Formats: sequence, C-alpha cells, structure tokens
Amino acid sequence: MTKIPVGIQLYTLRDETSLDFVGTLKKVAEIGFQVVEFAGYGDLPAKELKKVLDDLGLRASSSHVGLSYLDPEKLKSQVAYQIEYNKELGSEYIVTPYAPLDKMTTMSELQPYLDAFRNVGEECQRAGMGYVYHNHQFEFNKIDDKFILDHIIDEVGPDLIQAELDLYWVKKAGLDPKSYLKQYKGRCPIVHIKDMTADERGFFAEVGRGIINYPAIFEIAESIGIKYYLVEQDQCERPPLESIKISMDYLKLLGIV
Repeated sequence: MTKIPVGIQLYTLRDETSLDFVGTLKKVAEIGFQVVEFAGYGDLPAKELKKVLDDLGLRASSSHVGLSYLDPEKLKSQVAYQIEYNKELGSEYIVTPYAPLDKMTTMSELQPYLDAFRNVGEECQRAGMGYVYHNHQFEFNKIDDKFILDHIIDEVGPDLIQAELDLYWVKKAGLDPKSYLKQYKGRCPIVHIKDMTADERGFFAEVGRGIINYPAIFEIAESIGIKYYLVEQDQCERPPLESIKISMDYLKLLGIV
C-alpha cells in the first residue's frame, strides 16, 4: 500500500509564521511533515519560497486563498495570480477555505457563489490545477433538504470542484466522518485531520487525543482517492508546535508516516 503523504495546514501555526515564516517551515520539516498547505506566503516571491521548500525537503500540496467571489473582475485577477504563484511552487490545488454561506436558506442566495466557484474551477482546470472547497460546520445546513456542501459539489460539478473534507467539522455537524467520506469517493483528494475532545465542548484536539476513529478512516482513505492528509488545528490548548508534534507522533505510531 502506498503511504499517503502527511502535511500541515499552516493556519495552525499562524502566530509562529507571523514571527518567522521560514524558521517555522524548518521546524515543520524537523517534526516530520512532508507537505505544506499554505494560508499566506510570508510575503516571499514564489521562486524564493520554492527554493525554501526544496532545501527543507518539503513540497506544497495546495493553498487556501481568499477570493472576491462576487466581484468578477477582481476574482479573475486574483485567481490568475494564485494560479501563477502556485504553479511556481509546484502546488496542485487552489482551495476556497471559507465563503459566507452560513445564513443562506435558498438556492437563489447560493447561486451567485456557485457561479463564482464554477468560474474559479474552470480557470484552474485550464491551468492544469485542481480546485477544492474546504468545509466548516455550516455547510451541513440544508437548502431544499440537501446539505449546502453537497449542492456545491453537485451543482458546480466534480470535474471543476472537489471537496477538502475537514473531518472535525463533519463530526461537529453530527455526521460520521467515515460514512460521509465514503459518499465522496473520487471527489475528495485532500482531508483535514484534527480530533475532537470527549467533553461537552467538543473542542479541537490533536489527532489521536479525541473521539474520532481515525484508524478506521485511514483504512479506507486510499480507496476514496485521498492524496493528502493535512493536519490542522484551528486552536490549540498547548503551544501549536507541540500540538502538531503530538499529532505527528500518533500518525507515526499507526504507521501512517
């Protein structure tokens, strides 16, 4: 069985990267991560950042990018920049990390975003890149008795947009991550892995320190078509570098890394 590469979503280390971007990447490599997903580039030119990655033995899987979805001209310019930058990095995917869909209750409200996602997907497809949508909990609100996330993937089309399933938020929405993941076979190249505390808070936890059955998820991951596991922890109750090492140590113990 081919091992799926394990990476880190750098939003987890946003405080650290704000102080020392390259130094934080070095620590990520030392902990044992193979891949990074960006959430900002530390104001480095793409060629310079690519050299940093190469020197550290890291590679880029994807980038979370904020886009002006309802401004077509600005959106086109932003997407062109992100594609050029990410192709220089060798990154495979552009990711929508968030869109303001949490209050939507009708398809007419959702439609302008579906149109924008389709445009982004078409531009990425033309450039030979993939486009994925990262969920939170609110995408499991329903419109016309169907999850918003399912509307996004089905309406835009899996040839133009796929899912980056954040399995913590799937669990937070009251769903079983393994079962829901099975529904996205062939449509989910990346998963965000973080765990959930067993207490009433259901707070963010290091992988292996919570209630999500990750060994069962890892067993089916290859058959789903997952290409990357990305550790992300929105908030940590200990220093973030310590938290991501705990997650990595657990993954090593399971033989994932």
